[in-house]
Amino acid sequence: MTVKITGFADEIAPELTAQIAGLKGLGMSYVEMRGVDGENLIYHTDEKVEQIKKTLDDNGIRLSALGSPLGKILITDDFTPHFEEFKRAVEISHKMECPTIRMFSFYLPQESDPAAYEGEVFDRIGKFVDYASANDTLLLHENEKDIYGAMAPECKKLMDTFYGDHFKAIFDFANFVQCGQDTLEAYEMLKSYIAYIHVKDALKSDQSVVPAGYGDGNVAVILKRLSASGFDGFLSLEPHLFEFEGFHALEKDGRSIAVKEKKVLSGLETFTIAHDALMKLLDNCM
Repeated sequence: MTVKITGFADEIAPELTAQIAGLKGLGMSYVEMRGVDGENLIYHTDEKVEQIKKTLDDNGIRLSALGSPLGKILITDDFTPHFEEFKRAVEISHKMECPTIRMFSFYLPQESDPAAYEGEVFDRIGKFVDYASANDTLLLHENEKDIYGAMAPECKKLMDTFYGDHFKAIFDFANFVQCGQDTLEAYEMLKSYIAYIHVKDALKSDQSVVPAGYGDGNVAVILKRLSASGFDGFLSLEPHLFEFEGFHALEKDGRSIAVKEKKVLSGLETFTIAHDALMKLLDNCM
């Protein structure tokens, strides 16, 4: 497996300069750009986007994807203004010389059956994919809590319909754990479609996010399977360790587990913990 590490550097700090410093300190040269100076990249002006691009270029940092919020609206919300945001995101992705966009398949009303909204979901995703195809853009669908594609079977339905040069899958360990989806089952179901990995883990017991390898996401096993398959996509750090105050590692029954402790950590500290946990796993599976 060719290792390409990227990540959501807005979890280091809101400011671009601090994000870049943190990435470079860890020897990273890619970023999955989401928030920049307090706002998602897709909402910045052309002038600001140009400034961001120049600053990244000057520091040898490239984008692996735009971490957009596209598809994070209720399926019952008006789609027209959201589609205009989508078109703007495509435009910005080309300005950033990275026509790859992370997106979602719409929030569903609470406790609803995904099948009840499948037609509308597929109609909207189809419009996204058609536009992406016409504009040479790759959409990466993330499995996310409370959306249509929260569980592996729905993700597979999307991939069976839209998978191709302009629509592929992100595999997020923690999101599947938090939804009650077995990650090994999900991986086997989706492995032909996976182009990108979000690296975070979670505990089944309370759904809290922990560093890779310290939860129930079977991260090490799946990384080994990815390596054996020749996977050459990005591994993107999304620590989300702000969901608890801190952690320390503890050996129990021959495996490392994450134990919460009352210590507030900085963004750079939590990002570094996530980075180091991933590198430890990679050392053991490659």
